[in-house]
Amino acid sequence: MSRNDPLSRPSLNDALAAWKKLLTERGLAADSLWIFEENLVFEKKPEAPGGIHIGFQTRFSPVPEEALEVAFEHFCEAESRIVFYRLGECKGRSVCILLGDPWFADKKEADGFVRRDEWGISFQPGQKIEIEEITDMRRWVRRVRRERPLHDVDFCMTLVAVDELQIHGRVLTPGERYSEAMLSKLRRIFSHAN
Repeated sequence: MSRNDPLSRPSLNDALAAWKKLLTERGLAADSLWIFEENLVFEKKPEAPGGIHIGFQTRFSPVPEEALEVAFEHFCEAESRIVFYRLGECKGRSVCILLGDPWFADKKEADGFVRRDEWGISFQPGQKIEIEEITDMRRWVRRVRRERPLHDVDFCMTLVAVDELQIHGRVLTPGERYSEAMLSKLRRIFSHAN
């Protein structure tokens, strides 16, 4: 399929069925836990590849039930490749993240990606490894936020964007986010003045 052919995006249910089938064929857990940017925990560990260890948490920023569907629908609106990406396994479940960006367009089987070009989707089932769930607030607060190597997961959606899509029907610009935060602070100030 050439890049000029129109994409025929599947429903989320069809894409998930193909994802689960691939995971099962590879001997990986088909039951998935979907996470977002706020759930990722990068920590400096010299013994880890690149000196950065990736974990996750859902305790401090829980994922709403509808978040995956909202993210998938938003990514489907663009022509960019969507990637179902598995980070590892925790407690018998595959920890997965949905990615979307033109950066993935040239990723091939040799890179670990299984392509479905007619859908504009790739699947990255990853290795059979354990990923650590972080439950300690100190580790989450001290996580690395800057000055780390670029990683595939940097092309995921945030839970903030999911909320904005549900509330406003689109992702807000930084200026709109700032204005909304200021209005919220002014409302609190004036509510205490009365």
